[in-house]
Amino acid sequence: MKNFIGIILLLMAGITGCKKQTKLTEQEVVNVIKQFDDGWRNKDLKKVDSVLSPVYIYFTQSGGRFSRDSLVQTAGSNTYLLQSMDRCEIVVALYENTAVVSTRWLGKGIYRGIPFDEDQRCSVTLIKKDDKVQILSEHCTPIRFNQVFH
Repeated sequence: MKNFIGIILLLMAGITGCKKQTKLTEQEVVNVIKQFDDGWRNKDLKKVDSVLSPVYIYFTQSGGRFSRDSLVQTAGSNTYLLQSMDRCEIVVALYENTAVVSTRWLGKGIYRGIPFDEDQRCSVTLIKKDDKVQILSEHCTPIRFNQVFH
Protein backbone atom coordinates (compact mmCIF):
# COMPACT_ATOMS: atom_id res chain seq x y z
CA MET A 1 0.00 0.00 0.00
CA LYS A 2 2.84 2.41 0.87
CA ASN A 3 4.49 1.71 -2.48
CA PHE A 4 1.20 2.39 -4.26
CA ILE A 5 0.79 5.77 -2.52
CA GLY A 6 4.42 6.63 -3.30
CA ILE A 7 3.91 5.86 -6.98
CA ILE A 8 0.74 7.97 -7.08
CA LEU A 9 2.56 10.90 -5.47
CA LEU A 10 5.42 10.64 -7.97
CA LEU A 11 2.99 10.56 -10.88
CA MET A 12 1.12 13.58 -9.54
CA ALA A 13 4.38 15.51 -9.14
CA GLY A 14 5.22 14.79 -12.77
CA ILE A 15 1.79 15.94 -13.94
CA THR A 16 1.64 19.10 -11.84
CA GLY A 17 4.75 20.88 -12.87
CA CYS A 18 8.13 19.31 -12.66
CA LYS A 19 8.68 20.70 -16.15
CA LYS A 20 11.40 23.30 -16.00
CA GLN A 21 10.59 26.71 -17.49
CA THR A 22 13.21 27.94 -19.94
CA LYS A 23 14.50 31.50 -19.52
CA LEU A 24 13.14 34.28 -21.68
CA THR A 25 15.62 35.37 -24.34
CA GLU A 26 16.05 38.61 -26.25
CA GLN A 27 15.50 36.77 -29.54
CA GLU A 28 12.13 35.41 -28.31
CA VAL A 29 11.09 38.94 -27.34
CA VAL A 30 12.07 40.38 -30.73
CA ASN A 31 10.32 37.52 -32.55
CA VAL A 32 7.02 38.13 -30.70
CA ILE A 33 7.14 41.87 -31.41
CA LYS A 34 7.79 41.09 -35.10
CA GLN A 35 4.79 38.72 -35.14
CA PHE A 36 2.65 41.42 -33.51
CA ASP A 37 3.72 44.01 -36.10
CA ASP A 38 3.26 41.54 -38.95
CA GLY A 39 -0.29 40.90 -37.74
CA TRP A 40 -1.05 44.64 -37.82
CA ARG A 41 0.66 45.14 -41.18
CA ASN A 42 -1.34 42.32 -42.79
CA LYS A 43 -4.62 42.88 -40.92
CA ASP A 44 -4.25 39.39 -39.43
CA LEU A 45 -6.20 39.68 -36.20
CA LYS A 46 -5.55 36.02 -35.36
CA LYS A 47 -1.80 36.66 -35.37
CA VAL A 48 -2.24 39.78 -33.22
CA ASP A 49 -4.48 37.81 -30.85
CA SER A 50 -2.00 34.93 -30.61
CA VAL A 51 0.81 37.02 -29.07
CA LEU A 52 -1.27 38.92 -26.50
CA SER A 53 -1.60 37.86 -22.88
CA PRO A 54 -5.20 37.17 -21.79
CA VAL A 55 -4.94 40.27 -19.56
CA TYR A 56 -3.21 42.52 -22.14
CA ILE A 57 -3.90 46.24 -21.84
CA TYR A 58 -2.90 49.20 -23.99
CA PHE A 59 -2.45 52.58 -22.34
CA THR A 60 -3.44 55.31 -24.79
CA GLN A 61 -1.65 58.59 -25.51
CA SER A 62 -4.52 60.49 -23.94
CA GLY A 63 -4.31 58.59 -20.64
CA GLY A 64 -7.04 56.04 -21.31
CA ARG A 65 -7.01 52.26 -21.50
CA PHE A 66 -7.76 50.14 -24.55
CA SER A 67 -8.85 46.56 -23.88
CA ARG A 68 -7.36 43.47 -25.45
CA ASP A 69 -10.58 42.70 -27.34
CA SER A 70 -10.81 46.27 -28.70
CA LEU A 71 -7.20 46.14 -29.87
CA VAL A 72 -7.65 42.80 -31.65
CA GLN A 73 -10.81 44.04 -33.37
CA THR A 74 -9.06 47.23 -34.48
CA ALA A 75 -6.22 45.19 -35.97
CA GLY A 76 -8.65 43.48 -38.34
CA SER A 77 -11.00 46.41 -38.88
CA ASN A 78 -11.52 48.31 -42.12
CA THR A 79 -11.61 51.53 -40.06
CA TYR A 80 -7.85 51.18 -39.39
CA LEU A 81 -5.69 51.31 -42.49
CA LEU A 82 -1.90 51.34 -42.33
CA GLN A 83 -0.13 52.85 -45.33
CA SER A 84 3.32 52.36 -43.82
CA MET A 85 4.80 51.14 -40.57
CA ASP A 86 8.24 50.60 -39.11
CA ARG A 87 9.56 49.68 -35.68
CA CYS A 88 13.19 50.45 -34.83
CA GLU A 89 15.49 51.39 -31.94
CA ILE A 90 14.58 48.18 -30.10
CA VAL A 91 16.20 47.95 -26.65
CA VAL A 92 15.35 44.91 -24.53
CA ALA A 93 15.74 44.77 -20.74
CA LEU A 94 15.33 41.22 -19.38
CA TYR A 95 14.54 40.30 -15.80
CA GLU A 96 13.93 36.59 -15.22
CA ASN A 97 10.91 35.80 -17.43
CA THR A 98 9.84 39.40 -17.98
CA ALA A 99 11.04 41.89 -20.58
CA VAL A 100 10.51 45.62 -20.83
CA VAL A 101 11.21 46.81 -24.36
CA SER A 102 11.73 50.33 -25.62
CA THR A 103 10.96 50.78 -29.31
CA ARG A 104 10.33 53.56 -31.77
CA TRP A 105 7.20 53.08 -33.88
CA LEU A 106 6.59 55.10 -37.03
CA GLY A 107 3.27 54.74 -38.82
CA LYS A 108 1.10 56.46 -41.38
CA GLY A 109 -2.47 55.62 -42.13
CA ILE A 110 -6.12 56.38 -41.51
CA TYR A 111 -8.16 55.57 -38.41
CA ARG A 112 -11.92 56.13 -38.51
CA GLY A 113 -11.49 58.48 -41.46
CA ILE A 114 -8.79 60.60 -39.79
CA PRO A 115 -5.26 60.49 -41.24
CA PHE A 116 -2.36 59.96 -38.85
CA ASP A 117 1.41 60.25 -39.17
CA GLU A 118 2.97 59.10 -35.90
CA ASP A 119 6.45 58.89 -34.49
CA GLN A 120 6.20 57.26 -31.06
CA ARG A 121 8.33 55.79 -28.29
CA CYS A 122 6.69 52.59 -27.09
CA SER A 123 7.17 50.62 -23.90
CA VAL A 124 6.16 46.99 -24.36
CA THR A 125 6.09 44.52 -21.45
CA LEU A 126 6.33 40.83 -22.28
CA ILE A 127 6.23 37.73 -20.11
CA LYS A 128 7.12 34.10 -20.61
CA LYS A 129 4.81 31.64 -18.93
CA ASP A 130 4.64 27.93 -19.65
CA ASP A 131 7.25 28.48 -22.39
CA LYS A 132 4.95 30.89 -24.26
CA VAL A 133 6.00 34.52 -24.73
CA GLN A 134 3.16 37.05 -24.68
CA ILE A 135 2.74 40.80 -24.69
CA LEU A 136 1.32 41.91 -21.35
CA SER A 137 0.98 45.66 -21.92
CA GLU A 138 2.00 48.50 -24.18
CA HIS A 139 2.12 52.26 -23.97
CA CYS A 140 3.20 54.60 -26.76
CA THR A 141 3.96 58.30 -26.41
CA PRO A 142 4.52 60.74 -29.29
CA ILE A 143 8.13 61.80 -29.66
CA ARG A 144 8.35 65.56 -29.35
CA PHE A 145 11.47 67.40 -30.33
CA ASN A 146 10.84 70.38 -28.03
CA GLN A 147 11.60 68.46 -24.85
CA VAL A 148 10.44 69.96 -21.59
CA PHE A 149 12.03 67.70 -18.95
CA HIS A 150 14.28 65.07 -20.61
